[in-house]
Amino acid sequence: MSVLSGRTLPVVGAPMAGGVSSPLLVAAVSDAGGLGMMAAGYRTPEQLATDLVHTRDLTREPFGVNLFVPTDPARRSRDRRSHEAAVASYREAIQDRAQELGVAAGHPQWEGDDHWEEKVVLIETFAPAVVSCTFGVPPVEVVRRWQAVGSEVHVTVTSPSEALAAAAAQADVLILQGQEAGGHRGSHEVEAEPEPIDHLGLLETVRGLVDLPLVAAGGITTAGDLRRALDAGAAGVQIGTALLLATESGASMTYRAALRDPGLTERVTTRAFSGRVAGAVRNAFVDRYAELAPPAFPAVDQVSRPVRAAAARAGDVHGIHIWAGAGWRACQDRPAGEIIRELAG
Repeated sequence: MSVLSGRTLPVVGAPMAGGVSSPLLVAAVSDAGGLGMMAAGYRTPEQLATDLVHTRDLTREPFGVNLFVPTDPARRSRDRRSHEAAVASYREAIQDRAQELGVAAGHPQWEGDDHWEEKVVLIETFAPAVVSCTFGVPPVEVVRRWQAVGSEVHVTVTSPSEALAAAAAQADVLILQGQEAGGHRGSHEVEAEPEPIDHLGLLETVRGLVDLPLVAAGGITTAGDLRRALDAGAAGVQIGTALLLATESGASMTYRAALRDPGLTERVTTRAFSGRVAGAVRNAFVDRYAELAPPAFPAVDQVSRPVRAAAARAGDVHGIHIWAGAGWRACQDRPAGEIIRELAG
């Protein structure tokens, strides 16, 4: 029996990195009967520890933490050799816009692993109800360490082969992320073009391959979406886009304005912002830089991040990433608890 089966509502709050999944939002989702998920990506171990303590102060309900699985050192070295020149060209192209905003483009940190080892130990010490992983499968020994302290291990997958790899690593639950998802696709290979399959298609193909609870993710913003996923065999759904405008969301004012902007009408998948394929609302940044961004994550993200942050401070909706899944127009500026209770009917 998974943690989700013990919750009142079969809803997981997607771990949205970059500040959107604030402790307030995580606690609100759990307090409403779902499972709030904290985003540990881009956070230092010290910041993550503060977030964990803050969230535990806000709620007595179970919640989880999501980590980015880093690329192994040998692959990082190969990526640097393959993409260093292209990342440099991308940085040169974006530098003009950076100067207009009064900042400098960032520099890639090719050897970084997002403090993986420190976070593994921190999670082991804190022992949240759930630890989930994105961008890869954690080593079996790490999975066992987390499970030994009582944490259930969830892994995001975007294809049947990734699902089999996660099951082989003894994951407890699989998050099946379809092409409708907003933000980064959780594909295990940075250079891979994610399979063009929605969450219902993933449910149909994966449920016969593994004997694990499956959580559907990707563009689920209505009660009808949730019912269809459950009817197709999902144990629950993961929602992110539907919570972007929630009262407790940490989305910036510029991000919120962009989601409401009537002039922004098209959703695309692009590497423009980070080097990884991600679902976003098309804006001038996508048009200008999509063809220049190589499949090098987190290097491209590190280069563009200061520029995007400055654009957000300036209120420029065409200079930020507008992560959004299909159906983003259904976002509502309401408390998160109201949103997920309505979604769950």
